[in-house]
Amino acid sequence: MNIPAELKYTKDHEWVQIEGNVATVGITDFAQGELGDIVYVDVDTLEDTVEEGEIFGSVEAVKTVSDLFMPLTGEVIEFNEGLEDEPELVNADPYGKGWMIKIELSDTSQIENLLDAEAYKKIITG
Repeated sequence: MNIPAELKYTKDHEWVQIEGNVATVGITDFAQGELGDIVYVDVDTLEDTVEEGEIFGSVEAVKTVSDLFMPLTGEVIEFNEGLEDEPELVNADPYGKGWMIKIELSDTSQIENLLDAEAYKKIITG
């Protein structure tokens, strides 16, 4: 299972890459594997400020729909439009071309609440 050490994680299986005041967010390799074949990614919060822990969208797989939770408070400034035509990118490349949103952070102190790769690995392996 792929858990890149340079990323941060949430207990809800989102990953976060922070560059300055902007964070790129997607779902982890573990999450996409649990969901199965992803057929649709819905993000209706573009240009909205969403609080940490609130729902920013959803992922629809063949068998289920799963909510996406905001890892950090901020404004959703970009949606990966490539997912509109190819939602399966989340399965094929969850940490690369399968990213979902970019957010402009409101409170960088919240970064301390995120998990590192080792802590996330413990959550998913028990």
